[in-house]
Amino acid sequence: MEIIGSCPPFLGMNVKIGITYDLRDDYIAEGYTEEETAEFDHPLTIDAIEEALRDLGYETNRIGHIRALTRRLVAGDRWDLVFNIAEGLRGFGREAQVPALLDAWEIPYTFSDPLLLSLTLHKGLTKRVIRDLGIPTPDFAVVETPEQIEAVALPFPLFAKPVAEGTGKGVTAASKIADPAGLDRVCRELLAVFRQPVLVETFLPGREFTVGIIGTGKEAFAPAVMEVHLTEKAEKEVYSYANKEDWHGRIEYRLAADAMARAAVETALAAWRGLGCRDGGRVDLRADAEGIPHFMEINPLAGLRPGHSDLPILCELAGMSYRELIAGIMRSALKRL
Repeated sequence: MEIIGSCPPFLGMNVKIGITYDLRDDYIAEGYTEEETAEFDHPLTIDAIEEALRDLGYETNRIGHIRALTRRLVAGDRWDLVFNIAEGLRGFGREAQVPALLDAWEIPYTFSDPLLLSLTLHKGLTKRVIRDLGIPTPDFAVVETPEQIEAVALPFPLFAKPVAEGTGKGVTAASKIADPAGLDRVCRELLAVFRQPVLVETFLPGREFTVGIIGTGKEAFAPAVMEVHLTEKAEKEVYSYANKEDWHGRIEYRLAADAMARAAVETALAAWRGLGCRDGGRVDLRADAEGIPHFMEINPLAGLRPGHSDLPILCELAGMSYRELIAGIMRSALKRL
């Protein structure tokens, strides 16, 4: 499944691609914990991206995190395009910080813009837009303070998680909640630990899918749909941080192509296009008791670690090489210029 040839789809020669990222090891060395740095990148990810870009004919230049980018810009460094996977560290706009800085310096970059990245990091606000688009998503409430817990008027069982975390952070077996006492306990704990609102949703009992997407707008397509199966060794009923971080033996990833999987693709693409996501990413869905896939969350800045992150895994299962995945992302980004 070759998406693009070895020649860069860019006018001119010697196209210089900067790479922005947050390296997990750097933050752990500063004293941050494994869970706090869960969304940051492993050196293998940066190596793989750089190797793929060079194999496609691009000249690459590693930049690093936003502070390194700021220093480089002030020093006069420039790039034809930046391959940005920097997650940021603080605030609801953390994923938008590098794109906003690049916008200010008029340097193009891969993936979505600051507005979209700020919106989608907040799962509650994203679901409000998704609901307005007419896309099915579980009923929900956003709890910002302990006093608001009693006001949650949703039928049990429920599911609770931090409103602005990824990689399953804050999700454990306790996230599925059976009664008001459990809701109070879990919400208070999440509020205290993560210092951000808690998203509370109606728990959906059906199959869980991840839909990979490459492209922008009407040209966006799903290379594959992956179903998430929990083994007996996994935390029960939840695609948790522990299950994601050490998925071997806990998770079985399988391609799905039946009617429910096809419905998941339609819902995922409607969300991707409706929100205005760009170049590549992932949409997570879960089916209700009637077998209708519902939007759970979207990741327009998806992990790209080969053999570890969901998007490369599902592409590999579908017969798409890592090089082809990166080529598709680049083709989409460069076509927007």
